[in-house]
Amino acid sequence: MKVLMKGNEAIGEAAIRAGCKNYFAYPITPQSEVAEYMCKRLPEVGGVFLQGESEVAVSYMIYGVAGAGERVFTTSSSPGISLMGEGISYAAGAELPIVYVNIQRGGPGLGGILPGQSDYLQATCGIGHGDFKLLVLAPATVQEMAEMMMDAFELADKYRNPIMILGDGMLGQMMEPVEFPEKVSAKSIDKNSWATNGMATRGTTKRNLVKSLFLAAEQLHAHNIKLAEKYKAMKENEIRYATYNTESEYEILLAAYGTSSRVCQTAIDLLKEEKIEAALFRPQTVWPFPEKALFDLAQKSSCKAVVSVEMSMGQMVKDVDHYVYGTKPVTWFGKAGGAIPSPEEVAAYVKKVLNRS
Repeated sequence: MKVLMKGNEAIGEAAIRAGCKNYFAYPITPQSEVAEYMCKRLPEVGGVFLQGESEVAVSYMIYGVAGAGERVFTTSSSPGISLMGEGISYAAGAELPIVYVNIQRGGPGLGGILPGQSDYLQATCGIGHGDFKLLVLAPATVQEMAEMMMDAFELADKYRNPIMILGDGMLGQMMEPVEFPEKVSAKSIDKNSWATNGMATRGTTKRNLVKSLFLAAEQLHAHNIKLAEKYKAMKENEIRYATYNTESEYEILLAAYGTSSRVCQTAIDLLKEEKIEAALFRPQTVWPFPEKALFDLAQKSSCKAVVSVEMSMGQMVKDVDHYVYGTKPVTWFGKAGGAIPSPEEVAAYVKKVLNRS
């Protein structure tokens, strides 16, 4: 049965249905509805919601819950995620399966409360100190937000690694029909080998210690090699992407994620009415990036150029340009600070690139 829900509400319900009963957060627009929803829903399922005194405090509260082997998640927006950066690095170093949700707003600094996509580089390559990676999922609909949220807990457990859902304020605030599976529960995953869940629970005298501190250089080097092998497995097994109108003889390939991809899809339909064919490449994992898929789509003989459409001043375009490997011209089009490009503006830019304006 489909239910009309805000994206932020769908995130909370999906987490509960994925077997997560622990949520810690600090309010910040445009994701505060997650906390509002969870403070009502979690008591109904025997769960725990705690509002921390700050995002920094929250990042270490969830470290403790995950270290005890329990499913846990938090949500925030742009500057709040920045404050969690140190804790996220600690969680990655300690190999803790935590789910983070970033409902992006405009920036930099405190910015504004309108939607943005200017945290792409933060999520994919600069969220905290040290050599670590998050698997980053990028939904484009409320339905996908729910589905990816449920997948995120499984992926976090599978790799013993933090996972991030990279949404934006538009997706968090908009309402769309959502269909949840009728019955979902957490998979039985043995965490006794590492979790600090008590020796009596494990029936052993062996202590488990969750840490990211390795004082000997050789030990820390070996730990980084272990993490790198995990990230390599993610790149081999977890890449996701979607396309639109790629069966046509398109002259322009648009690359976009999240809300920007929805705008692009409408722009492609508008261009088709003018006998101009364009196609869309939409990464659903922005790390690992679907580099081979993008390269192959750009190689179509009819494709003259690739345009990265973003609600930022151009961040994903760096990956797009890199993975096209100079075979086609790559440009950026977008807006920042909470402004959203319209389908008409994207279509006009495409015509400009093709010298048909």
